[in-house]
Amino acid sequence: MRELSLNNSRLDKRYDVMRELGRGSYAEIFLARDTLASPQSPHSRVVIKALNVFLQDDLDPDLERTLVENFQNEAIALDRVRHPNIISRLGHGTARDLAGTVFHYLVLEYLEGGDLQRACREKAFSVKDALGYIEQVCAGLRHAHRHGIIHRDIKPQNLLLTADRSTVKIADFGVARVFQSDAPITRVGTNIYAPPEHSPLHAGPDGEANATKLTPAADVYSLAKSAYTLLTGEAPRFYANNPITDLPLTCRSEDWAEQLVRVLSRATLADPELRYQSVDEFWLDLESVRRIIADAETATHVRPKLQPVPQPHVAPGYTPLAPRQPRFQTSRDLKLRLPLMPGSGPSPAHQQIVPTQPVYKPMERVEDHWPNAEPFKREQIEVQIEPTAKQRGRGSKFMRRLAWAAVFLVLFAGALFGTSAYLRSLGYTPVITNPFVPEELATANTDVNLRSGPNANTDLVGLVTRNSRVRILKTQGSWHQVEVVQQGRERTDATPTNRGWLNGRFIDVEQ
Repeated sequence: MRELSLNNSRLDKRYDVMRELGRGSYAEIFLARDTLASPQSPHSRVVIKALNVFLQDDLDPDLERTLVENFQNEAIALDRVRHPNIISRLGHGTARDLAGTVFHYLVLEYLEGGDLQRACREKAFSVKDALGYIEQVCAGLRHAHRHGIIHRDIKPQNLLLTADRSTVKIADFGVARVFQSDAPITRVGTNIYAPPEHSPLHAGPDGEANATKLTPAADVYSLAKSAYTLLTGEAPRFYANNPITDLPLTCRSEDWAEQLVRVLSRATLADPELRYQSVDEFWLDLESVRRIIADAETATHVRPKLQPVPQPHVAPGYTPLAPRQPRFQTSRDLKLRLPLMPGSGPSPAHQQIVPTQPVYKPMERVEDHWPNAEPFKREQIEVQIEPTAKQRGRGSKFMRRLAWAAVFLVLFAGALFGTSAYLRSLGYTPVITNPFVPEELATANTDVNLRSGPNANTDLVGLVTRNSRVRILKTQGSWHQVEVVQQGRERTDATPTNRGWLNGRFIDVEQ
């Protein structure tokens, strides 16, 4: 076993590796600082997950290929299920460490709040907070299942918190699988949270279960066991590989205890076909528990509205846009650009001292080679003519001017766009329409609220009274974005805006 030498180094001239966070069977995890990010950015500190095939004692070409493929599949799975409650991949690369070993790596967001297992040990959650975390996990899992990905290792240790502990994100998709796949299912997870069909306790001699069909019910089982931990403060050790039939003594007298046992018991049945078949079914049946808790915390007689679908929680720094997808390769598929001698480090040219504290040593970025690959001989020698200092000065001065001009144009265009959008929202400027497309008008058949988006869950921004005439600006499904041309009756209260979204059934389109 050979560990990577990354501490106090600068990876790819960007990431200053600060310390090691942990190590698995095939990867090492490091905390790093992104030197290109603002100190106020949520991603100023990141996690480097480095693939180290040399952690395996019996490394062979087939095992190496499997490890690289699994590592790439993890990146693909994270991009495929990108969601506010799933950890985001920020980048990737291939580089040498300080000892000259080539490795692939993923850049993941760093969640400072730690995992839910540790947070639960430090301080017991209130029932309201625990249900809030469970809802966020349900939202992330629901999104993953809708995109065909089964996590297979849901447990409190893989549920990470942001620094303010308001958002939880699902991590570690290293063993995630596409549930339509016919490939044999390897036993993964821990005995406490893994369903019986995936538990290591029931693994055969080959570690696989060829007769088991992979479905979302496996994640529902682990989700229910994790919910038990969050709501009771204790791990379900007595129910390992068995359905949950009771709660700890500290919770049995609660009003919601009986309903919670009923839901968790069905979710953790040994037969996957008898469990809830989706996260939606689990969350909907959990409504009885949520209703009892909500009624107990509400002082008024108005019953709070409960969401039928788990709602995500968006933390600062989230974006739905994924970075470029990696294409990691093994030593059989790669050519070695620079000869790699056993035990040799980077060339002296790369051992430049970076003026930071502690001293970070830059490592060479490598895109097309891997350890154990055979070197090839160059047939041609490339000669590059360095520009003179005067030429470099002229070029850099021109580029600086060009960059400042581009920044000014972007700021100016953004200011114009923002001002125009604000004035349009207040109704001070008319909407410019295409003169070649006939204007579509409609009449409101009842009083209807204007919303900020094409969804009943978006914010209210105005009101259209009955018999009002509206101009249809845009259509999305059964929703229309409209602008009020003339209100049906006078209103005493001020209308925030005369432009927004409403459902098509509340208006009659004029012929």
